[in-house]
Amino acid sequence: MSFASGSSGNCYYLGTNDYGILVDAGIGIRTIKKHLKSLDVPLESIYGILVTHDHADHIRSLGPLGEKCHIPIYTTERIHEGINRSYCVTEKLYTCVRHLEKGVPFALRDFRITPFEVPHDGTDNVGYCIEVDGKTFSFLTDLGHITPVAAQYIGQAGYLVIESNYDEEMLRTGRYPFRLQERIASVNGHLSNRQTAEFLAEHYDAKLKYVWLCHLSEDNNRPELAYKAVAEALQAKGIVAGRDVQVVPLKRRQPSDLYEFE
Repeated sequence: MSFASGSSGNCYYLGTNDYGILVDAGIGIRTIKKHLKSLDVPLESIYGILVTHDHADHIRSLGPLGEKCHIPIYTTERIHEGINRSYCVTEKLYTCVRHLEKGVPFALRDFRITPFEVPHDGTDNVGYCIEVDGKTFSFLTDLGHITPVAAQYIGQAGYLVIESNYDEEMLRTGRYPFRLQERIASVNGHLSNRQTAEFLAEHYDAKLKYVWLCHLSEDNNRPELAYKAVAEALQAKGIVAGRDVQVVPLKRRQPSDLYEFE
């Protein structure tokens, strides 16, 4: 379940029947608790939070969740340093942090987690490949282009959360100043609808069951545009969205549906 997805805040829940983990915690702690309560998931059953990078929209509630609620925070040493420098983290992370290394898998109960490098303009940046109960989930929330390493973990996924941040025409003709447009469209910025769509169509594998399009821009994208770009690119390769693979744009400020898999 996505609790929120976009530059206003990002947080994703992945769980078993008994416990779960979060990927990022960039929304208010009250909102996180509210969404967990809607799932009948007590906060005490969150066994860890995986952090992708140190931008405010991904880390806002890490301080109280880690230091006050004693939930382990998993991140690289450099991201940890960036978090503690961030203006938006008033409670710095000390006792709760568990450092990880890119490319080195680790176990968190039944979850086997591999962090990997993604290109973005945070202090340090990772995606996560998470295996649980015979299923593989890959999270790539912010990246400027798809590297061979990122492609490897996209290719392993049966369930994929991947950025589809902006429509190129909307960005070009919109209100953003040119310098910000350049940053977004750079190789360390964000993926456009076209880039995500073309990659998914060129590298589609039948084991891919779900694609959730995340981190859609409020000013430079629309859910229907992101979906259309992916669906049309897949259709050109004879792959039908909704039949061969489910494609779901995630909402910016509202939770998604809860997806349950046997």
